[in-house]
Amino acid sequence: MRVAEYPHPSSAGRSANMRANRRTDTKPELALRRALHRQGYRFRKDYRLDLADGKRVRPDIAFTARRVAVFVDGCFWHACPEHGSKPAANVWYWEPKLQRNVERDRAADAALAAAGWNVVRIWEHETLDAAVTAVLAALASSPWSRARGAGAERGGPGGSAAAAGDQPGG
Repeated sequence: MRVAEYPHPSSAGRSANMRANRRTDTKPELALRRALHRQGYRFRKDYRLDLADGKRVRPDIAFTARRVAVFVDGCFWHACPEHGSKPAANVWYWEPKLQRNVERDRAADAALAAAGWNVVRIWEHETLDAAVTAVLAALASSPWSRARGAGAERGGPGGSAAAAGDQPGG
């Protein structure tokens, strides 16, 4: 099997720009983490989950006690239907690469769902309020939060703060 040649950068500036792209701690991800932390939620960041059949998934934010995985997807890298742009240069390289990213996202979603996780995908263009609302809704609907008792959500009666895990007050 012959591997396609890696494309040469169109300019030194473009090369520097691509090197500066981060895998973790992007601005939208940091903003969401700060907002959740301010509300008292605790979570793991960039946490590797080893699932059945040797599958590995690394959500941007993981609420392990409630089994909620949050991904903050960049519009370009994950082919946002609203804002995803298609590169004009080196199409032979970028088109399959971006398609593989989308396929990997769907496979990760399916593997997490099969393992009992609730997956939240947030586009980088979404407002912070909308992103926080989506995460809080997933946390509230998690069957793992109800199993702890009515008061466990904030570490109150019915659940100890030690057992509260990633919940506010815990």
